[in-house]
Amino acid sequence: MQRTLVLTQSYQPHVVVSWQRAVTLWFLGKVEVLEEYEDLIRSVSITIRMPAVVRLLRAVRGVKRGVTFSRVNVMTRDGFRCQYCGVKKPMRELTFDHVKPRAHGGRTTWENIVTACYTCNRRKAGRTPVQAGMPLRTTPVRPTWLPTFTLRLDLTSIPDAWASWVYWQGKLDEDLP
Repeated sequence: MQRTLVLTQSYQPHVVVSWQRAVTLWFLGKVEVLEEYEDLIRSVSITIRMPAVVRLLRAVRGVKRGVTFSRVNVMTRDGFRCQYCGVKKPMRELTFDHVKPRAHGGRTTWENIVTACYTCNRRKAGRTPVQAGMPLRTTPVRPTWLPTFTLRLDLTSIPDAWASWVYWQGKLDEDLP
């Protein structure tokens, strides 16, 4: 399934959407198409190329909403690091931990949930950090904002059409002389 990279008005990556959503935005006059795939989209009256990269024509307005509590948002707040040992890991190797265990009346809230690796989570078990002798690296708080777009893609998995629109860190930098 082809996806479309949406850039802000200032050419910064904003979100990835389905090509169908990108075509709808284009027909509504909300985006301009910057890159296209070779694939054609045909209707009774027109044929167009599938959009690969589009740019919003108007600035993205900051909607004043609280940050939604979710697994990925907790991991993002904690920098994908275990809050006990401090090791950065991929999301699949991390879990939630209730600072005050649910068995002791702890609730699932921003202020009581931290990211933990499976090893530390098992070691802490149903105890508080003090009882387990495992101090937290940071105090969990409700974030006022989180990055709205984090592109976590492998260089081998992105479409070629996106290459000049995404700022790369890591592998690409290592390949430079």
